[in-house]
Amino acid sequence: MSEQSFRNRLRESAKLGLRTRLSRNGLAIGRDPFSNRLARSLDHAGIDSVLDIGANVGQYAKLLRAAGFEGRIVSLEPLSGAYAVLERRASGDPLWLTLNKGAGSEECLALINVSENSFSSSLLDVTETHLGIAPHSRVVGTEKVHLTTVEQLLVDENIDAATCLLKVDTQGYESEVFAGAGDRLREFAAIQVELSLVELYRGQKLYDELVAELRELGFVLWAFETGIADQHGRLLQVDGVFLRHDLIP
Repeated sequence: MSEQSFRNRLRESAKLGLRTRLSRNGLAIGRDPFSNRLARSLDHAGIDSVLDIGANVGQYAKLLRAAGFEGRIVSLEPLSGAYAVLERRASGDPLWLTLNKGAGSEECLALINVSENSFSSSLLDVTETHLGIAPHSRVVGTEKVHLTTVEQLLVDENIDAATCLLKVDTQGYESEVFAGAGDRLREFAAIQVELSLVELYRGQKLYDELVAELRELGFVLWAFETGIADQHGRLLQVDGVFLRHDLIP
């Protein structure tokens, strides 16, 4: 065996060992992370802004920035605790605007269920299925929050939907966010939305309903990112990225 072949074998053995150790702890590594693929997709579609609905503490925007996205980001987070962290994270980025609001079908005040882990908080009730696979999603309180609409945000923040990605991560409330966009939903260059295959929040629309709705509006499924699974390996949730049909090569 040549010295180069020996080095290659050592390198592959080390990578396999690392993947095995990560897998035992429910973690993984890959050659092409989803955030990198998403950034390339935004570049392909000429997208220069992101409307980040359900930002929590800014994890999504931070990943986009790390992947090289340099455009404008408008992040909405209704919970006061999570928003304080989000605002601090965005403070040194002049192209990252934060708003202490949620989004729904109309402008109003609403009561949100606050989960122990913060990011599972929802305007809907958590189901037993969700609690079974994620006990930290249990509700520990409620908070009164301000909801706006996507249609109003486009006006207030001077967002050009034709060059914008609408990202919706609202824990079962996605259909209400879409309703609040009205006819302007079809104008977005791309939409990224959390899709549940089983009911994790009571009354939410599931994967097939939301995909059919977006298809009817002229969006084509472009990419998937796998989400949570149960103890048996059943996939319960994914993120879907949809591009407007005229942007498909």
